[in-house]
Amino acid sequence: MAANPFIIVAIDGGAASGKSSTARALSERFNLLHADTGSYYRAVTSEMLRCGASADDLHSVREALAGMRLGTRIDGRSARIEISGRAPGEEIRSKEVNDAVSHFAAIPELRSALLAYQRGQADAARNGGFAGLVMEGRDIGSVIFPDADFRFFLHADLAERERRRVNQGQVDQVTERDRLDSSRKTAPLSLAAGATSIDTTNMTIAEVADRMASLIARRLERP
Repeated sequence: MAANPFIIVAIDGGAASGKSSTARALSERFNLLHADTGSYYRAVTSEMLRCGASADDLHSVREALAGMRLGTRIDGRSARIEISGRAPGEEIRSKEVNDAVSHFAAIPELRSALLAYQRGQADAARNGGFAGLVMEGRDIGSVIFPDADFRFFLHADLAERERRRVNQGQVDQVTERDRLDSSRKTAPLSLAAGATSIDTTNMTIAEVADRMASLIARRLERP
């Protein structure tokens, strides 16, 4: 690879597989802008609910989308979404949003509306002087950045992921989230061809991050 290349790292996986923690760790190690697309979908879902839209009513979703202006606020190494000039808060972690986010995320028009925004985080990283972008989600390596320099897919057994969710104080149902995200017709959660699959069940976050970082560093050091 060229000297000091701008790199894009894609991290996919189900709920509580370790995406966010490892993405933040890689962001620190390689000076990458961190984009958590799960928070983007949660923020848009929260706004949908605020506007009275329903995932079962496509007309209401279209009306709500038409009124949204998406922007980005750089907060340290994180790319935070803004909707019509407002940065969503802790309401995106509410039970109402947890219960609705996978249903809204399955709507093709909503995913299409977020596609360009998510890809635009690469420009935000360049403009912000970062060495690259690390983006986590469920379709990053397969749809958003299929040509990313590094693509990882994290997974762990169900019992371990449920334990992690409890320790995080989260209330979403891991099994149901995975079922909905894996079975949707548009951009389902799946292991992209060529991505590096890592089973995080019996690994610490530090161990997972170290393994990913070693693969990245090895390629970056090649002449």
